[in-house]
Amino acid sequence: MTRTRKVLIGFAAFVALIVVVKLVRTPRSDRNWVPDQARMATVTFRGDSVHIKNMRDADPKTRTPAWIDRSYDLAALDSAWLIVAPFTEKWRGPAHTFVTFGFSDGTYLSVSIEGRFEVGEHYGVIPGALDKFEMIYVVGTEHDLIGRRVEESNGPVYLYPLRTPPMMIRRYLTGMLSRADSLRTHPEFYNTFTNNCTSNLLKHVDPMVQQELPMGFLTIQPGYADEVAERLGLVGDGGDLETIRAKYRINDRGKAAIDSADFSQRIRIVDSTAGGA
Repeated sequence: MTRTRKVLIGFAAFVALIVVVKLVRTPRSDRNWVPDQARMATVTFRGDSVHIKNMRDADPKTRTPAWIDRSYDLAALDSAWLIVAPFTEKWRGPAHTFVTFGFSDGTYLSVSIEGRFEVGEHYGVIPGALDKFEMIYVVGTEHDLIGRRVEESNGPVYLYPLRTPPMMIRRYLTGMLSRADSLRTHPEFYNTFTNNCTSNLLKHVDPMVQQELPMGFLTIQPGYADEVAERLGLVGDGGDLETIRAKYRINDRGKAAIDSADFSQRIRIVDSTAGGA
């Protein structure tokens, strides 16, 4: 048997396994979840106000979960930011991407699309392709969601301001919060290739841009999301990409601010002359 034939047979067997798994597994919301994913956000809209129950505010160092209820004035929404966190310094392709939103009163709200794990489970590319994990939109504070990446990342963490009108930012946030709420009662499986953090993020971003997004490429290589966003005019201020990355890399200032009450403000203080980290 030739090597090519063996590869084709192996691929066909893998596809068959995926089909079988999808036929026998059903997504659920009542499993024995890890503590910091045990609750899902409940979102209620009332005019210009949104109330979020079970918003997460976990300790970024220990992951000890804490849950808070907060209300936000959507009319005060004035900024959106893209977080790109490659898993390593050497290869930026594999990464986690999510977004955070700012309000005129200086408060922030983050939304991270993730696989939801049961106790004892850990992320893996193959299990993620075989309906092993459900999907969760974690709605939380920046201190939790961004602070965690700063504390745990073996690679760079970037925080880019998105250049888009407030009307589109509101549409972006309300769409994400609506989906976060719907997953409580209509669970879905996370999928490494077709239903992951970046593919869902792109679906929410799509109405904000006038050009076609490279969905397939970014789904597999989300660490290049900032490069695509720069080409689309969503991030950047005229400099080259490496200068922009240096300016908005927050690892050092995030770690320095991790125990500070003004964490969100301090991670946004950039050295515009040196591009500082």
